[in-house]
This record gives sequence, C-alpha cells and structure tokens, in this order.
Amino acid sequence: MIFVIATSVLKPGCRNEFIAAVKANLATVRAEAGCISYNLAGDFNSGFPVQEFCGEDTLIFVERWQSIEHLKAHLAAPHMAEFKEKVKDLRISSTLKILTETC
Repeated sequence: MIFVIATSVLKPGCRNEFIAAVKANLATVRAEAGCISYNLAGDFNSGFPVQEFCGEDTLIFVERWQSIEHLKAHLAAPHMAEFKEKVKDLRISSTLKILTETC
C-alpha cells in the first residue's frame, strides 16, 4: 500500500475555488483502479500543545493507493491534467510525500 501526503499552499482568497475544483474531481478519482481513499483535509484545532498548524491557505490531500503503479496511473490520468490546469493559478506551491508501511 502507498500513502500520499500532497500539500497545496494556496494564494490568499483562493481556498473556496480550490475546494470546489477538488469536489468536482472527487468521484472520478475515488473510482480509479487502486484508489483506497482520497481526501482533502485542513487544520483542525485539537487543543494538543504539540500540534503544528498549517494555516487557512494550506490544504492537504491524504491518499491511499494499492500500489505505486496505481498512483502513477492516477497522476497520468486525463482528469488529473484537467484538474492541475484548473488550479494552477490558485496555488503558491505544492509538495508530494509518498510513503509505505514500515510495520
């Protein structure tokens, strides 16, 4: 299993437009072969003193894929190219962490 943490730092005022673009793409992504889960998340104030906040303009995709091949197919899918085009002017930056279980 592959875990993905994809962080998008958004331009101020672009949060709602970015979320709308994600919502429009969710069902298609979740129906892809190998997709176990695909969610967009933002800060939640837990009250824990060790919590690090990302801020209002940072949203994080938390994903699980059956294999790296499934993830590669997802990233190459036409609907993802369309999504990237829709949001390219909404983001300041994005990062990708790809992880696997260690125990």
